[in-house]
Amino acid sequence: MRDARHSVERIKEVFFTFLMLGLTSFGGPIAHLGYFRAEFVTRRHWLSEEDYADLVALCQFLPGPASSQVGFALGLLRGGGWGAAAAWTAFTLPSALVLVLFASGATALDGPISEGVLHGLKVAAVAIVAHAVWGMAHKLCPDQRRAGIALAAVLIVVLIGGPVGMIAAILAGAVGGMLLCRDQVRRDQGGPGSRDLHFPVSRRAAQIAAVCFAALLIGLPLLAWVSSSPMLSMADAFYRAGALVFGGGHVVLPLLESEVVQSGWVTPDSFLAGYGAAQAVPGPLFTFAAYLGAEMGALSVPLLGAALALIMIFLPGLSLLVAVLPYWNGFRRLERVQSLMRGANAAVVGILGAALYQPVWTSVVVGSHEFALALVGFLLLSVWKLPAWAVVAILALGGIVITL
Repeated sequence: MRDARHSVERIKEVFFTFLMLGLTSFGGPIAHLGYFRAEFVTRRHWLSEEDYADLVALCQFLPGPASSQVGFALGLLRGGGWGAAAAWTAFTLPSALVLVLFASGATALDGPISEGVLHGLKVAAVAIVAHAVWGMAHKLCPDQRRAGIALAAVLIVVLIGGPVGMIAAILAGAVGGMLLCRDQVRRDQGGPGSRDLHFPVSRRAAQIAAVCFAALLIGLPLLAWVSSSPMLSMADAFYRAGALVFGGGHVVLPLLESEVVQSGWVTPDSFLAGYGAAQAVPGPLFTFAAYLGAEMGALSVPLLGAALALIMIFLPGLSLLVAVLPYWNGFRRLERVQSLMRGANAAVVGILGAALYQPVWTSVVVGSHEFALALVGFLLLSVWKLPAWAVVAILALGGIVITL
């Protein structure tokens, strides 16, 4: 009985923590990773800095929304399967509901106060990402070799750009770690991958998840072609978009555009209007699918279309994550892999550093007022140790002052 109560309490903790993040996590996937680090590494100590960076690197490699995959894994780690479901639901639902309302004709909030709040929330994302880069660099790049790997990752991301640049930077960091960090692993007699993360996923469940991922990817197009069902066509379109995108976030937009605009389901103007609304809400950008599902009209009930689109676009990335997790600890225990992960983790710091400038900084900090507000947020996080949600609220008020 005590174990059951303890499990329920953990699931509640996961749900309400991620709900707060779902309501306040503005700034896109890179900013979300900063929010997660502040909440679960620094404040709640659910896992170490190294373990968190390992998890981020893994999710960057997999197709799908990286920040949502990290959140799902954190919920799984803390509260099992129900915890994972609670984390995904709480983090995703706020922005999805707002976008469905927008598709249903509810107008976006206008006026200087609303604009000021949104402006302050975007500045908060700058402070959150800067704090994450500062803390992770101190922990994961403590020597010249790993600092050099992080710098190389920045250069790769700047030169190549996009999700290809991020994956190339992590691969280059992994190779650099294997070449430069093996002697450090031996001296430390352990390293970043020495402590297991106990994800309650059996190998059988992982194999079922992998089979389901492949079966849906192959079977849905065939079923949609044979039956000509609008529901199956929608499920196929959004599942394929979620399964074939690396890097998440904005990378999924051209895939969605080709699926719903070029097919005539959604007009170009409606697509762009929904995309603009998606930029103004917290949480994962993949919730744009909920807007499209409600807007398409392929199903008689817009809410049903929104739910179907939302589930199908997230399903492939989360299925692949479940398929990989049971094998992750054994992989991380290998000495060569530990050195590889040290380099990959340093590369993650470089990727976050590059993203801090472009697009987070350049799209928000356009003057001295924004710079001062971002600096206030950074100091509140690093010196006064305020939780991220409190900093978000303070900077939202600051955004109103700037706008007025």
